Amino acid sequence: MSVRRATPEDAESLTDLHLDVWDEAYSGLIPAELLAARRARRESMIERWRDVLADGTTTQLVACDDTCRLQGFTSVGPGQDEGLPDLRVMALYVRAEVYGTGVGHALLDAAVGDAPAYLWVLDGNRRAIDFYTGQGFQFDGTTMTEPEGVEHRMVRR
Repeated sequence: MSVRRATPEDAESLTDLHLDVWDEAYSGLIPAELLAARRARRESMIERWRDVLADGTTTQLVACDDTCRLQGFTSVGPGQDEGLPDLRVMALYVRAEVYGTGVGHALLDAAVGDAPAYLWVLDGNRRAIDFYTGQGFQFDGTTMTEPEGVEHRMVRR
């Protein structure tokens, strides 16, 4: 397994990965119609990923197996909330088949190391909460409601 910076050429495979990992992580946590609606927008998601990857204002890393199949990704950018760390983990997802193998840790380490950072995690997403807690993140008591459900902010200082 290797971690590298994503490129615009990764947009289609990254979109498919993104759709797959959302289904794996969120089935039963968010309404099925939201997951189906994301799949219906696949083509526009590919274009969005191309734009994000070409823009370069955020860091997009992917984990690839020995056959170059994407196994996970992370998106990291500048923090936007006053009084919080300068880094925000906007996304970190891995395929269910590699849960517990160190892929998520490798992505997080490559993206932010042990730097202070913050992120939002969906209520009830125990796997993610346990992972981030193990990486030194703690709830700070702040929540927000999104179409997918309630999210809790976690911070590592």
